[in-house]
Amino acid sequence: MRIGELAAQAGTTKDTIRFYEKVGLVAGRRLANGYRDFPPEAVAWLHYVRTAQTLGFSLAEIARHGDELREAPDAAEALSALFEEKIQVIDARMAELAALRAELAERVGIGCPLRAIGQSG
Repeated sequence: MRIGELAAQAGTTKDTIRFYEKVGLVAGRRLANGYRDFPPEAVAWLHYVRTAQTLGFSLAEIARHGDELREAPDAAEALSALFEEKIQVIDARMAELAALRAELAERVGIGCPLRAIGQSG
């Protein structure tokens, strides 16, 4: 299928597909007339990419794990492992944000919030 048809079926733009092709997320072959031709399964793959992005995965993460997930005999098991890894990353980031929030809360009401706590000013 040509890029316009793929974009319409996947609910994205031709520019997005071109970008995904450039970074290796989707592959099409070039026809003799120069048009891109994509396989029908590219529609499902683009839906997968968009869902993965919604779940917080970067395009680099999607690209890094895409082939192994497509070829995994038990994709649910492979996905669960990736989800668990992502949860750990999110938990670590939440802890960092909580520490940052606590630091900022300590600085509320002091003369210069950029000075170190306990430094006279």
